[in-house]
Amino acid sequence: MRRVKLTISGKVNGVLFRAFIKDKASELNLKGYTKNTEDKKVEVLVEGHDIMIRRLIEFCRVGPKDAKVENIQIDEQVYKNEFNTFRVK
Repeated sequence: MRRVKLTISGKVNGVLFRAFIKDKASELNLKGYTKNTEDKKVEVLVEGHDIMIRRLIEFCRVGPKDAKVENIQIDEQVYKNEFNTFRVK
């Protein structure tokens, strides 16, 4: 099991990016949350199986139709089994 914090920058606000992430994370049975940051990025804190997290990161690289992802910062964290669902904050 793995826990990762993603910080996604580019055109990621106003394009339904968080809803896109929530749908993909739920499909992949991942837990955690996504939220907008004050500096107009999207943060994702996710826990689950490594292969599913890798798939989510690939979805994040593309994003929804109107998004333009410029960068994804990936920070590994200690797995905590902290979440029951995946939600948008």
